[in-house]
Amino acid sequence: MSARREEAVDAAMAIADEKGLAAVSMRAVAQRVGVTPMALYPHVGSKAALLDLMVGRLLSMLGEDPAMRAAADADWRTRLRVFASSARLGLQTHPWATGLLFDRPTVTPEAVAVIDKIYSALLDAGVPGREVPRVERLVSTFVLGYVASEVGGRFGPGELDPRGRRGQLPEGALPAHARVAEALDAPVDWDEEFKQGFEEVLRLVESVAAGSRGGARAR
Repeated sequence: MSARREEAVDAAMAIADEKGLAAVSMRAVAQRVGVTPMALYPHVGSKAALLDLMVGRLLSMLGEDPAMRAAADADWRTRLRVFASSARLGLQTHPWATGLLFDRPTVTPEAVAVIDKIYSALLDAGVPGREVPRVERLVSTFVLGYVASEVGGRFGPGELDPRGRRGQLPEGALPAHARVAEALDAPVDWDEEFKQGFEEVLRLVESVAAGSRGGARAR
């Protein structure tokens, strides 16, 4: 990647961190870099290409994470757990990134390299090759969706606590809520819930692999 392109991606990331992804434009990036917008196009191509480069940078940072490197030779479960934990921490650092990763395909070499690490772990788990892309999407979407909910406020208390929200409707209008009221009113350890949820994802991975082995024996 050229020095000017790197500079443009640095500027775009900084703008997104400061003002949100909506503030990233070719004009804003050019101003941050100190060139005209037209001078930027030969280096990044277009705003869409710039967004793809930002995805590549985000995933490159994940691939270079020390924890990911340390787990490179670990068993498949450990590698996927470390991926999930490192991705969550990185996305919490850049809250705007979840929306970008949902919106953009992984097309840059850096981005594809990270996906390849997930593919490798799934293959080592025994997931058939034909199922690997689908299962990777399941794994990645759990992580992205959870963090998007965290940073976007979906998991926040809002203006009313759960009991207050239920109280807006007549008694008996929410029978299922009444049955799980104790769980709804209890404080949530989001770190522990993420870990527990990802363990359930790993069990789904195991079930896909086991189903494949069972099908092979049946034949």
